[in-house]
Amino acid sequence: MKKACIIGWPVKHSRSPLIHGYWLAKHGIVGSYSMVEVAPGELERFIRGGMAAQGFSGCNVTVPHKVDVLKFVDDVSEAARAIGAVNTLWFEAGRLRADNTDVTGFLTHLDVTAPQWRLADRPVLVLGAGGGARGIVYGLLGAGVDKVYVSNRTRVKADEIAQAFGKAVTAVDWEQRERYGREAGLLVNTTTLGMAGYSDLDFDVSVLPADCVVADIVYVPLETKLLRAARARNLNVVDGLGMLLHQAVPGFERWFGVRPAVTPELRAIIVQDIEGR
Repeated sequence: MKKACIIGWPVKHSRSPLIHGYWLAKHGIVGSYSMVEVAPGELERFIRGGMAAQGFSGCNVTVPHKVDVLKFVDDVSEAARAIGAVNTLWFEAGRLRADNTDVTGFLTHLDVTAPQWRLADRPVLVLGAGGGARGIVYGLLGAGVDKVYVSNRTRVKADEIAQAFGKAVTAVDWEQRERYGREAGLLVNTTTLGMAGYSDLDFDVSVLPADCVVADIVYVPLETKLLRAARARNLNVVDGLGMLLHQAVPGFERWFGVRPAVTPELRAIIVQDIEGR
C-alpha cells in the first residue's frame, strides 16, 4: 500500500488529508495520506530515517519545517532553491527530492479563475514579503511579468526579495502601497492580514484600475475583507483555496502515480469543512 503524509508542528489544522483522501477514493487507489506531527528537534531524524522506515513514499511539509528541511534532502528543484522553501518531498531512484509546488498552485488557480490577468501588461503589486510572497514573485517572473512591486510592513524584508530577484522587482514602503496599486494589473495579498484571528488588511481598492485582478492567498475565511471590497467594485477576485487545491496535484501524482483533477466537488468538500469549523 502506498503511503504519504504531511508533517508540521502542529499539523492538525491541515486540510491536506481531506484533499488527498478524496483523490485516493476517486481513483480507487489502495493507499493512505495521514498527518504526522514532527517537532523541530525531530525533523532530521524523521526525514533521514523515519519517513522511509514507516513506508512513506514522500510527504508534504508545512510550518515550521519548510526552510529547515532543505538541509536534509538530496535534490532540490530550481523553484524550491530560488524560493528557499519546500512543501513537497518524494523518493525517486533512491534519492529524496524536494520541490515547492505553491508556485504552480498559485499560477494554475490564477489562470483558471482570471486568465485575463496576463493581458493587463501592467505591474503586479505583491503585499507581504514572507515565503508565500517569495514563491509568488518567482512564479510571476517566470510567467513573463516585467515589473513586480513588493510592499511589506517591515521594509527590509521587501528589500531582500528585490535583491534576490533583480531589477524586475522593486520594494516600496508599506505607506505607499495604494499609490503603486493605481497602476497594478494584479494585486496579491500574501500577508496574514485578513486571516481568521488576525486584523483585516487595510487597502483602499477604489484606487485600483477597473480591470485589476485581486488575489488573496488566505483561504480561512474564504472571502476576506479585501476580496469583499474588490467584488463590491466588480473587480475580478481570486481566493486562496484554489492555490491550496492545485498545489496538491503534483505531490499526489509523484506518490500515487495518477495525476488528479481539481473539481467543483472537491472544492465543495473543503469549503464545507472550512465553514463548519
